[in-house]
Amino acid sequence: MTSQPRIACFLATSGHSGVDRVARNLLPGLAEAGYPVDLLKIRNHGPNLEGGRTDNLRVVEFKARHVYTALPELVSYLRQSRPAVLLTDKDRVNRTAILAHALSGGKSRLALRNGTTVSVNLASRGVFDRFVQRNSMRHFYRRADAILMPSKGAADDFASTIGLPRERIAVVPSPIITPGFLRQLDQPLDHPWFAPGEPRVILGVGELCRRKDFTTLIRAYAQLVESYDCRLLILGEGRARDRLQQEIDRLGLGGRIGLPGFVANPYPYMKRASLFVLSSLWEGMPVVLIEAMAAATPVVATDCPSGPAELLSGLSAELLVKPRDASALARAMAGQLDNPLPGPALLAAVDAYRLENSVAAYLKAMGFSVE
Repeated sequence: MTSQPRIACFLATSGHSGVDRVARNLLPGLAEAGYPVDLLKIRNHGPNLEGGRTDNLRVVEFKARHVYTALPELVSYLRQSRPAVLLTDKDRVNRTAILAHALSGGKSRLALRNGTTVSVNLASRGVFDRFVQRNSMRHFYRRADAILMPSKGAADDFASTIGLPRERIAVVPSPIITPGFLRQLDQPLDHPWFAPGEPRVILGVGELCRRKDFTTLIRAYAQLVESYDCRLLILGEGRARDRLQQEIDRLGLGGRIGLPGFVANPYPYMKRASLFVLSSLWEGMPVVLIEAMAAATPVVATDCPSGPAELLSGLSAELLVKPRDASALARAMAGQLDNPLPGPALLAAVDAYRLENSVAAYLKAMGFSVE
């Protein structure tokens, strides 16, 4: 039995988001470091831990189907189990945790994570919703013992937008590069576009939504393909599928651009692609960009808030382009197809995101002493 204090993680995810991937790596990593971990889940929500339960990692599934209706069960859990820390992620879950923490007597330390650039996220909302969310964050997040963000840009933005002291916000790298990730990179890939002798493949990965702006990637590819024999594959699913397919058809590129949908293991695609492109309008710290770099695959990204510049500006300014600029993106893509950045440089740039480094950073941010 471990003598380390217990960590509870309250999460409600789609099952295939960036938060899911972080949780699937972080929670077992904390358990392997000797800390008993409870994953508190809402019915029919993720994350789904691939390893299941262990002596140090339990899954506690609430009966509630929604975040807010889980409040009584969360309060009861905190009173009975008394974890040293309650770690949560995403604003709705964070606000519910703050209320539960207060109602339970506030014995646990409260660590709130937010994985996106909040000012851009708020700008996409209506005036009333924006006012309510900004002010609820401003007043409620002050109750947290720790606020965790995945990048310096996201942390700076959160402090200035919400009005909290910057020193209260910790930048904590996500646990992306794990032994499991490295094994998955080497899984076989059964896709005809990656067969010997086929044209090079450019890859995009993410939810098919406005934030990822795959429309600009498709338009950039349309310019690139005039001079380069290559194909574009975008892995992911979402509400923008029909709109993206219409754009592909409009450009006459149906045989050269593939939208195969959600792929459970995109990492062999990353390893075998000639180029990975992140075309997002905003991020917090893009997990897929870190994964592609950890696969030693050349990358190009938009200089969106926040994250890409922190990863790539030290490598080459030519890897970053202005969001929504298809021509600039096409030129950057051509540059990496002609003169790709070497794999060792890409790997060195994401060393902080190795599991052991990230776990140590999380423990320190949550108030534990780390040797």
